[in-house]
Amino acid sequence: MANLKEIRNRITSIGSTMQITSAMKMVSAAKLKKAQDAITAMRPYSSKLTELLQSLSATLDSDVGGAFSKQREVSKALVIVVTSNRGLCGGFNSSVIKETIKNIEDNYQGVDVDLLTIGKKGNDILSKTYNVLENRNDVFDDLTFDNVAGIAQKAMDLYVDGSYDKIDIIYNRFKNAATQIPQVEQFLPIKPVEGEVNTNLDYIFEPSKEEIVLELIPKSLKTQLFKAVRDSFAAEHGARMTAMHKATDNAKELRDDLLLTYNKARQAAITNEILEIVGGAEALNN
Repeated sequence: MANLKEIRNRITSIGSTMQITSAMKMVSAAKLKKAQDAITAMRPYSSKLTELLQSLSATLDSDVGGAFSKQREVSKALVIVVTSNRGLCGGFNSSVIKETIKNIEDNYQGVDVDLLTIGKKGNDILSKTYNVLENRNDVFDDLTFDNVAGIAQKAMDLYVDGSYDKIDIIYNRFKNAATQIPQVEQFLPIKPVEGEVNTNLDYIFEPSKEEIVLELIPKSLKTQLFKAVRDSFAAEHGARMTAMHKATDNAKELRDDLLLTYNKARQAAITNEILEIVGGAEALNN
């Protein structure tokens, strides 16, 4: 059994760890509220923009989407991977990395694949195996639409000039504080309309439908990537809050066990001292 000093040191150390994990939990909880409100407010806009684009596209010729909708044989692909800059958030980053590897192995056999990583953690792991075209850790320092739109514009330019035949986005979709769902979305080429689309809308268009669609496509793509990064940002704080909550509970349980061990050891030491005193007194009497 460890001596009392060692146990006291461990109890103190665990107490310090509890303070850190508890503080990190509260910080993530505060940031989560803001991030959750932002993605909750954005999803209806993104959904309605996509719906409007599909509704207009369904009434036009298939080639109106221009270069962004052209389907090509895939010989080279780009995968945009969104992770976090920091750890201590459970399996948040590992789930995206595993999904990225699985997606490449399942869908891109015999295809050259490059990565564009947003977040330090994904880049640190994936760059050991795959070619990373660019790593953008700075996005989370100032998460604005303009900063993310620059990345989307670069990806769009690379697709249009033929550098890549297909571009995917992989990220964690925020469901709630305890649940993050790895998501794979096709960024380019634009997916054709699936299912029935309501085209019986009595709208007067100014300018023409074609011009509106061509204007909406880049905006829709930029919004799609921004939504993915926003989703990942909210999911990160949810995962960190949950992980730090569990870490705090585990530390408390370990500290309680050590306190019990310490009290038992202290009681045993006192009992031994009493026995030694009684034994010495008895020897003197004899």
